[in-house]
Amino acid sequence: MIRVSIAGGSGYAGGELLRLMLGHPAAEVCQVTSERLTGKFVRNVHPNLRGATLLKFCRLDELTPCDVLFLCLPHGESSRRIDDFLRLAPRIVDLGADFRLRDPAAYQRWYGRPHPRPELLERFVHGLPELHRVELRDAELVACAGCNATASLLALRPLWETGLAESAVIEVKVGSSEAGAAVTKGSHHPERSGALRSYKPTGHRHTGEIVQGLATATDAAGGGAEVHFSATAVDMVRGVLATCHVFTSQRLDDKALWRVYRRAYGIEPFVRIVKERSGIHRCPDPKLLAGTNYCDVGFECDPDSNRVVVLSALDNLMKGAAGQAVHAFNVMHEIDERTGLEFDGLHPA
Repeated sequence: MIRVSIAGGSGYAGGELLRLMLGHPAAEVCQVTSERLTGKFVRNVHPNLRGATLLKFCRLDELTPCDVLFLCLPHGESSRRIDDFLRLAPRIVDLGADFRLRDPAAYQRWYGRPHPRPELLERFVHGLPELHRVELRDAELVACAGCNATASLLALRPLWETGLAESAVIEVKVGSSEAGAAVTKGSHHPERSGALRSYKPTGHRHTGEIVQGLATATDAAGGGAEVHFSATAVDMVRGVLATCHVFTSQRLDDKALWRVYRRAYGIEPFVRIVKERSGIHRCPDPKLLAGTNYCDVGFECDPDSNRVVVLSALDNLMKGAAGQAVHAFNVMHEIDERTGLEFDGLHPA
């Protein structure tokens, strides 16, 4: 059994990761931390885990060595304590944002301050298996992708790899769990309920991650990565829907797009092409993906211009966080990639 521990297990992503790893046949969860809830049963915070475990939260400084350490910590904590974590485990999977950007200048640009440990950035592999499966197999340090970046990259990457895309405008609509478990004015029920609030029309940090994720594809295709990104909060708990307006170098039709996306995702276990001819579920819908590790991708051509609309949907706590981390964990240990992630979703939900 692979001994794993979770640093920061009281939040939504940490709780979801704990749920998945408790049911993983190749893993043994040894410790879960929470500074605020030390000594409390994890079921007190994650009531869905009643009967699944008798684990109690411990402090970060009580962690003992393990095989894989998952980090689900507030922004800045992973980089601040990384030396302590490196002494505890030979492999680390970070669900936070501290090590997602490989370029220190990009980190300064999108986070507004210098990276505290820039010498480590190149050592982290971006944890999106569909893009970095080969690197993940030998990775010791993994930085999982952000949920918005995951949805956008899986929507856009095939068009950039083929050199067909010139630019894109991305609008993501996100559920309240993306803001985390800590209470804020924006997550307060009277403020959030019924909301359709544009909270980041420009300057969202995930833009840098999307540009980075498209960079290798654009270099190979000889193009650029002009991306414009906006985010809107909607009255939904889980889910991301990315609507990507892609402006292409030539007029495309559905047959050409089918070829592009089948070539990219035909054998991927967790990316499904969704493009039905009729019905209310003919396009990707995040409601159908709650609790699953799937990303559904669909597309439609604008018959009057060189515009393709690509739609991408996922559960931000699963494919956008904990599920992605488990998927990367499986790749790193040469385990069947579907292990621990077989849930197909509910309908209706």
